[in-house]
Amino acid sequence: CSAINACENSNGGCSHQAECRRTTPGNRVCVCNTGYTGDGIVCVEINPCLENNGGCDRNAECTQTGPNQAVCNCLKGYSGDGKTCTYISLCLQNNGGCSEFAICNDTELTERTCTCKPNYIGDGFKCRGNIFQELLRNSNTSKFYFHLEALSIKDIAGPGPFTLFVPRTDILNADSRVKDWIAKGVMAQVLRYHMVGCANLLYNDLTRMTNITSLHGDLIHISYSQNSLVLNDKAEIIVSDAVGTNGVIHIINQVLVP
Repeated sequence: CSAINACENSNGGCSHQAECRRTTPGNRVCVCNTGYTGDGIVCVEINPCLENNGGCDRNAECTQTGPNQAVCNCLKGYSGDGKTCTYISLCLQNNGGCSEFAICNDTELTERTCTCKPNYIGDGFKCRGNIFQELLRNSNTSKFYFHLEALSIKDIAGPGPFTLFVPRTDILNADSRVKDWIAKGVMAQVLRYHMVGCANLLYNDLTRMTNITSLHGDLIHISYSQNSLVLNDKAEIIVSDAVGTNGVIHIINQVLVP
């Protein structure tokens, strides 16, 4: 007589995911393979994600990849290997996309707020200081700033409000009269003729006016037609309403002469 092998046929009645082990003649036990659980007759995959998030960080997603196997991936807004995930502050990189003159504050995942610093105004993404500072930051108005600095004219650095009509840099550079005015000592008067004190005049305000008095003391004539604002019948406002903390800048295409 020979011993009956209970595992010989159909894996001994055990699950395909189990090992049939002979014990005594005609008997066997069924043991689930690694990564599976059950009584050996029925074996199912172990999903490690069902317990303790598969060992992943609480800010990570556990994804089953096979029997008792999983990968951990940090959730959006976090970085790391999945086992450890660290919150990514939007504000740490490039100030969160806010202006360099703004304060970036993380509010929630993938969200932040931008608020202009004290002495600056704007929406947080674009913040402006006083108009004296803003002249230097814009290449179209920086030449006017350098002329003011050269003559130590600080009028528009005060509390204001002021309205400024600034000839674009290339216009100032190309005007041959500028050297003459500097040589004759009248450049300060020309510059002040482009400034209006005690008034924050936006483009719409100017359309309803005919004359304004400059810091030089002379009048500036304003005319409005065909959707254009023209000063002294020659200088057109080509960029308007650059608002600062103490006034507003308008860029013009001609130099005003008192």
